[in-house]
Amino acid sequence: MPENTHTLRRCPDCDGFPRVAITTGQRTHTGSRHTVKVTCRTCNGNGLVPRRATAAAQGR
Repeated sequence: MPENTHTLRRCPDCDGFPRVAITTGQRTHTGSRHTVKVTCRTCNGNGLVPRRATAAAQGR
């Protein structure tokens, strides 16, 4: 059986949604909602982070 060789995992802070648009509740002059685009700081906007080394992966 092959070992799990995936070195990346989904970011725990953004849960795989690294870029989102959040409404502020205000409206623009055209009547649409004003949004703020936010990028996850933990994964720097890619949705993945390195997998932590575990005791099983280290062969202990």
